[in-house]
Amino acid sequence: MLRLDLHQKVHYTLRMAVAMCFIGHGAFGIITKPIWCNYFAVFGIGQGLSYQLMPVAGAFDIMLGLVMLAYPVRAILVWLVLWGIATALLRPLSGEPFAEFIERAGNFGAPLAFLFVAAGSKNMRGWFTRINPVMPVDTATRAHLATCLKIVVSLLFLGHGWLNIVGKEALLKQYTSVGFSNPVLVAQIVGITELAAAFIVLIKPLRPVLFALFIWKMGSELIYPHHALFEWVERGGSYGALLALWFITERHPIVKFNRIHAIGNKEFN
Repeated sequence: MLRLDLHQKVHYTLRMAVAMCFIGHGAFGIITKPIWCNYFAVFGIGQGLSYQLMPVAGAFDIMLGLVMLAYPVRAILVWLVLWGIATALLRPLSGEPFAEFIERAGNFGAPLAFLFVAAGSKNMRGWFTRINPVMPVDTATRAHLATCLKIVVSLLFLGHGWLNIVGKEALLKQYTSVGFSNPVLVAQIVGITELAAAFIVLIKPLRPVLFALFIWKMGSELIYPHHALFEWVERGGSYGALLALWFITERHPIVKFNRIHAIGNKEFN
């Protein structure tokens, strides 16, 4: 298959990842996840009002996720990067370990990587027009995208490994729920392995390792004791970043065709 398809693979992977992340996150607002009260409390909002605002915030997240599926635009991606960073930061700001912020790098990293794929715009109108899935990516942009994805994937494994090392209660419950009699030991082993994976990805992202991590991440996120499906969907940014990096690390160069380039430039401008 010609390398022309590489851009499309990365485009649709990150597009789906961004949608999953914000649809899953929004679902927790709709079902009024109690821990969200802690995040509203950062702004001095009481519990009663928090429960009233959760469905509103959740519905907004879901709406933006669906828009990214149907009509992805650069302006929304910028908002999703900022929103992803802000919501992830609320965790340490509310008293949780800073690792909680790092572990959610996929939430803001996937839309950031998608911005690299979409490239910039020469005018304001371009920020609100549909992102072209067939516009080729040049070598420099591909290099920047690869660097972005390596950092994002490294951070999410660094954060998750860190949480295992410190024995996050929710993770220990996960390991207990699947039958491990010594969840603390399992957490330590998983934590050390994930920290090693973070450095491997950052230094030299080998494709077999990336694919193994992709399978591990998708499988391990299914063992949440509560709302497992929503938790799995929300972490779409993590899976998408891994899969996109796996695609982008192919050794063959991107093949460009003048006809596609012309079509891309026409829509871009």
